[in-house]
Amino acid sequence: MSHYLLVIVTTSTKEEATKIVRCLLDERLIACANIIGPISSFFWWKDKIDEATEFLVLMKSHSNLFNKLSKRVKEIHSYEVPEILALSIIKGLPSYLNWLETNLQLGSDSDG
Repeated sequence: MSHYLLVIVTTSTKEEATKIVRCLLDERLIACANIIGPISSFFWWKDKIDEATEFLVLMKSHSNLFNKLSKRVKEIHSYEVPEILALSIIKGLPSYLNWLETNLQLGSDSDG
């Protein structure tokens, strides 16, 4: 079943976040994005607890575009293992969801 997604990505700089967002917007893999930060992140990396200042990117997309979107983020991103998570949007204002559909590349070449 196809559905809309909230895709979460973290980056090391606002510039990197902006670069990723603009690329995905240009390719219509996302309809919009919010860049939040800086934030403090804590995580396991190479067998130890690490921390970093990062920027959180919240992007609105569609499940049919996730494979292309995640591949594109991985190509651009500076991290060896970037965080790319998708959460299902289970409900939304119908006019907003229609706006998402209008602004995404949901043609026959989507990867459903």
